Amino acid sequence: MRHKKSGFKLKRDAGSRNSLLKGLVTSVIQQERIITTIPKAKAAKPLVEKMITLAKRDTLHARRQAAAFLETPAAVKKLFDKLGTRFGQRNGGYTRVVRLGWRKGDGAEQAMLELVGSELVKRAAERAKRREERLNALKQGQEPTEGGDKE
Repeated sequence: MRHKKSGFKLKRDAGSRNSLLKGLVTSVIQQERIITTIPKAKAAKPLVEKMITLAKRDTLHARRQAAAFLETPAAVKKLFDKLGTRFGQRNGGYTRVVRLGWRKGDGAEQAMLELVGSELVKRAAERAKRREERLNALKQGQEPTEGGDKE
């Protein structure tokens, strides 16, 4: 029985499991979304939430705790500079797990672990890029085309 035993084993010994979870958390912080299996996503989710909570504190001790867990200094920098401020007013619920279906090779069920609001950031970047393209087209005296050539 597993009474009061929390966490996921993921069919690995402790060292491999810790390395796997550190890698997943670092990837989520750097890329803001990853695709993995559902048990791995569910195991990494609380750790990502804990890292963002550390980033909201933004003290030297919190930075050192995050640096001890995350694998790259770039991830620590992004966590404290961007994500801590972005989630400053939010009380938890920084991540979501979206089920994607089954993997073709082995049939494992896939999930996307992403930061809440990352789709808004990506959409805003795409919108800015399209707007820039339209402005450049207008400067050159061309009509911008949305869906292709209209002849």
